[in-house]
Amino acid sequence: MSLEPSRATAAYPSLQKIRVVAEAAPGNSAHRAPGAAAPAPARRGGARAAPSVAPGHYRAYKPLPFTREERERVTLLFGGLHWRAERVIQGALENLGYRARILPTATRDDLLTGREVADNGQCCPTSFTVGNLSNFLREEAARSGADVVARDFVYITAGSCGACRFGQYHQSYELALRNAGLDSFRMFLLAQDGLSQGPAHGGGLDVNLPFTLGMVWALIVTDVIQDLEYQTRPYETNPGETDRVARECVEYLYGVFRSRPRRGEKWGALLWHLGTGYFARAMREVRRRFDAIEVDRLRVRPVVKITGEFYVQTVEGEPNHHIHRWLESEGAEVYPAAISIWLDYLLRLAGQDFEDRIGIDRHARWKARAIRLAQAALRGTHARMRRAMNHVPRDLPDQYELRRLAAPYYNGRLNGGEGDMLVGKALWAHYRKKAHMTCELSPYSCMPNTMSVGAMAAVLGKHPEILYAPIEIKGDAEVHALSRCQMILTEAKKRAQREFEETLARTGLTEAKLRAQIARRPELRRATYRVPHYGVAGTAANLVMHIAYGGR
Repeated sequence: MSLEPSRATAAYPSLQKIRVVAEAAPGNSAHRAPGAAAPAPARRGGARAAPSVAPGHYRAYKPLPFTREERERVTLLFGGLHWRAERVIQGALENLGYRARILPTATRDDLLTGREVADNGQCCPTSFTVGNLSNFLREEAARSGADVVARDFVYITAGSCGACRFGQYHQSYELALRNAGLDSFRMFLLAQDGLSQGPAHGGGLDVNLPFTLGMVWALIVTDVIQDLEYQTRPYETNPGETDRVARECVEYLYGVFRSRPRRGEKWGALLWHLGTGYFARAMREVRRRFDAIEVDRLRVRPVVKITGEFYVQTVEGEPNHHIHRWLESEGAEVYPAAISIWLDYLLRLAGQDFEDRIGIDRHARWKARAIRLAQAALRGTHARMRRAMNHVPRDLPDQYELRRLAAPYYNGRLNGGEGDMLVGKALWAHYRKKAHMTCELSPYSCMPNTMSVGAMAAVLGKHPEILYAPIEIKGDAEVHALSRCQMILTEAKKRAQREFEETLARTGLTEAKLRAQIARRPELRRATYRVPHYGVAGTAANLVMHIAYGGR
């Protein structure tokens, strides 16, 4: 049954509260230049005229131009990652002449605002990020005015297409900006599938190779630092020292990227990034600073691998209930989710699409080989940064192994969200003894994660020994989410302790003998000392094996 608008609002009074947004016309605020005065609203009998909806086709959001002349005055806003990556990316942007500002980490207030100003049925990462931007702009507008905000700020974020609602984020942002009275604010989406995308509308934002390579290299080096940080903090003998050194190192890398040499805008930039020792030298300085941290690796800690939807597994704060720090406070060692793995996954998806077209597209074979070369360059760069850190940070898992492991349970062509990686990483961590437990962070109403959790039911049916904690992240219900994780973590602690005791029995060593060995070899107490992986998951158990085998 359908009702005319007037009869519908009479039958359902709650519809009267819904703001109707008319299609933007040339005189409307969506087409006004920043700073231009709004036309006076039409009035009839002293009251504002009701908005009328003009029929027409859907038109995708198109921002007003951001010109090259504005670059020195306009500030680029960005966020949605962990603080290390955001700070170093800020240095890479400033190196190219942009003014850059990091949005604060989203809070529960941002979640509620996102639900208010956009679709309240969207997945919670959308609500967090949309509300985060809306609240920031509202505060700035209250200080300096909406026209000044629209003139002096531009928002950049990643965009995509596919099954995941990540492809519709821009619609939520557009709706939120309209409802916040900031129709003329400019937002630009960066596609995930191109190194050099050219100038955006107006030419002020140029997504060229130096731009993209700066971001990718910033993500790689901060992945390496984050992994070392999380391997160090649970074992530090001086509480707080790891946090202090990590912040010093990130600030140092911010300066390194801000001072990055310029080598052209095309192939010169690519060849320089691939061949230079500039970043490896910087990472050796980071290693020198971490060298000073003293650790006690005989503390038995369960290793918990974090997987899940990209945003909630990456950010550190209220959007995921501070899950990283909470796990550490409960006595765990966190195995964080590296953003580089996501980049490798995107390349793998592109490569398998080209492989499917071999014999149909005459260029498909060469394109597939080019993707393999790009993957080798990404993984090789990550390995170089690890080498500069004495190989202590963990290597990236092989994407094709993840696909093979997940194949019986999850089709590799279902590429929404993190696709088959979530199943593949859980099995990879189990088979290779990389973690005692996997904690998968699934946002409320996230479609791809819902499918992966369903596929994991089949995995657990075949491998009931896997400790797997799927946590639904809503932004609220924190106690429920953490208590569910705590139940699995309790078993992981028992498993880590049992593994440690079995390793002692196998090697014939005691804790007293181990501590005597460590006292004679002070290098074992350095955060950057590499303890190889001996087929057990725990750090303490691997150290026992290392000492038992004479440090080989």
